[in-house]
Amino acid sequence: MRFFKIAVPATLAVLLTATVPAVAQSAGCTGTPSATRLIVNIDGVRPGGGLIAVTVYADNRSKFLAKRGALYVGRMAATASRTRMCIHLPNTGVWALAVYHDANANRSFDRTGVGLPAEGFGFTNNPSTMFGIPAFSTVRLNVPRNNMATTVRLKYPE
Repeated sequence: MRFFKIAVPATLAVLLTATVPAVAQSAGCTGTPSATRLIVNIDGVRPGGGLIAVTVYADNRSKFLAKRGALYVGRMAATASRTRMCIHLPNTGVWALAVYHDANANRSFDRTGVGLPAEGFGFTNNPSTMFGIPAFSTVRLNVPRNNMATTVRLKYPE
């Protein structure tokens, strides 16, 4: 059985090149301090350092992966195998996350010469990306309470 490499349109590049200000960490969490924190476990992080970037999107299909559509991007040092990150959310509700491993810490989502991902990436709910960017409906995450945890598995290009 042969699997196809994922073809990702340029909109995935917006995930990391959007001009969303990075938010400093406060009390161990990224984002503007609030009463709602989400614990994000990023699994499958390859060794080699760099940063893990988590982009937070409101429950709005038109803003997901759109230029200037994100609320913010939180970053922290990558830890091989699993990186655990705490994110302040403005409130409980439905959110979407896009995650990537910025292996060279250049604060940009690197792509190959033909536009395919060159760094590991993933989304909330771990949808298939075999045929491109997942539908917004598959990445929506309900956060009904403080300190809820979710896991995102990174996928790396081969």
